[in-house]
Amino acid sequence: MNHENDEQRELLNHLLEISDGLGGSNHKRPGLTGQQGEELRLSEDLRQRQKAPETTQTENSPAIQTRPDTKREQRKGVPEIIYGETKSQAQIIEMARGLLAGTGRAIISRVPPKVVVPLQEAFRGYRVSMREASRAIVIYAPDYTPSQSGGHVGVISAGTSDIPIAEEAAVISEEMGCEVTCVYDVGVAGLHRLVSPLRDLIAREVDVIIVAAGMDGALPSVVAGLVPVPVIGLPTSIGYGLGGHGIAALLSMLQTCAPGLSVVNIDNGVGAGITAALIANRVAQAREHQSR
Repeated sequence: MNHENDEQRELLNHLLEISDGLGGSNHKRPGLTGQQGEELRLSEDLRQRQKAPETTQTENSPAIQTRPDTKREQRKGVPEIIYGETKSQAQIIEMARGLLAGTGRAIISRVPPKVVVPLQEAFRGYRVSMREASRAIVIYAPDYTPSQSGGHVGVISAGTSDIPIAEEAAVISEEMGCEVTCVYDVGVAGLHRLVSPLRDLIAREVDVIIVAAGMDGALPSVVAGLVPVPVIGLPTSIGYGLGGHGIAALLSMLQTCAPGLSVVNIDNGVGAGITAALIANRVAQAREHQSR
């Protein structure tokens, strides 16, 4: 078993430890011994933790319960990402503070426009990076050092209307340590535009390619039929009338006959970016082992 797998096993075992002071019972119930008693003790401990969320309170709002998962990246290889669209300003700020305290970085997707300035004001002492097209904001502590995995992700959009979702995927892949190369507006309506950029991506040895497309969603199948790397289809909610809002694009990608195409949900740039980065980072690890 290699060292990386040992570390992952250690992190999974850590989930069931009770020595971190978060509560739980350290005794076995009478009448239960051995494995049964241990399983019961762990089950009770987990229930106690679920009943004790972290609680924060702002000056002009009621208490806000948050549970920032600061160990997710160590455990899973994926950082926790705050989904901003359905959260209040206070919730977003408090969750960002929790992640910054634990990891030195907070990634926020789909940031409501009205929250942008308050976020910038709340974190004046931090570096705040905003990707306007995707409405993504990343906040870094002054001493935070981004990681570089060696993975390389290509991101293609069929049209300019697909760029916001493609950019969301690109941001997430970058924050997971990957180099990202983007190619936009090369859809099937002018397929000749795809040839040169696609040749360049392959020449640069990308490990995986995300293809964002709305309308009929044909481009991911075209790309998957041409390249020797995994392709992730990212349907976007761009389209007219019947089958619009990404439905036709999603169904088209799911029905592909091109091998090597996997598909995420409509407008799920975060999911596409995470999946692509996990693939690219694994490939980068394999390259590193081979070079030793």
